[in-house]
Amino acid sequence: MPQVEQTPLPGVGVRYDFTTREGQILGVVHRRGGCREIHVGRPSDPDSPPLCIPLADDEVHTLVEALGGLQVTESLARLQQYMEGIAIEWLKVGPASPVAGRSIAGSVIRSRSGVLVVAVLRGDATHPAPGPGFLIEPGDTLVVVGTPEGIAAATGLVRAG
Repeated sequence: MPQVEQTPLPGVGVRYDFTTREGQILGVVHRRGGCREIHVGRPSDPDSPPLCIPLADDEVHTLVEALGGLQVTESLARLQQYMEGIAIEWLKVGPASPVAGRSIAGSVIRSRSGVLVVAVLRGDATHPAPGPGFLIEPGDTLVVVGTPEGIAAATGLVRAG
């Protein structure tokens, strides 16, 4: 199995790269707003621009299913940014999310999972350190920090429904 190199991209997200048997570099960028991109390049020609394929959420799910379904999904879910037991995750708020339309405090994310909402991404705007009265809207991305277990609980709260 190829070695996967994880590279934090400050302000952007995380990039995962590995080299295929054919010598191509295959990379996946997980952007902090939830967008994912596939990058393909050749180490023998570092000056040529890599092929970049942006993928929407439904396209990511289709690709994951084509590559082996849940095994790949579970592996990617474990590839989070950890620093001494602290995890950071970006949680997309769907239209049916039970936290949509509620304030940060009213969402009970902190009290039920122990994680902190450290920022909210809305469109092109970033709302750092939102207060307890900040209203969560469908389409927002919540940047949360906590333990891996807390992140899993917060994910369940945001995506339930």
